[in-house]
Amino acid sequence: MQTTPRLRLVLFSFGFKYGAPVDINLLLDVRFLPNPYWVEELRPKTGLLPEVGAYVLESEAGARFLELLLPALRCALEESLAAGKRNVRLAIGCTGGRHRSVALVERLARLLAMPAVEITAFHRDIERDG
Repeated sequence: MQTTPRLRLVLFSFGFKYGAPVDINLLLDVRFLPNPYWVEELRPKTGLLPEVGAYVLESEAGARFLELLLPALRCALEESLAAGKRNVRLAIGCTGGRHRSVALVERLARLLAMPAVEITAFHRDIERDG
């Protein structure tokens, strides 16, 4: 028997330099993570590519942050389900919205998958400054 999702989780990346989003439940600022913009061969790429994701999330800071963040987000989702919430919107921002926030949204979309949660991921500013 297949479980029908009871909670819709929207994960999206954005660039703070284009303005913070409204109508969100949680906002994470990841401008403290290593920035691929300063690596010449990574600058033109986006967080959708494995090498950019690895640079950000497999760094010491990225790995530690993800290790601490996952349990907190899983708890928030479980408690949202228990409270009968239907939608949770999590915005993750970096400077331009092309590298760090994109990599984290993509990784979280995979790691937070659970039967009762439908996950949608999008990247508001990924095409800017390309």
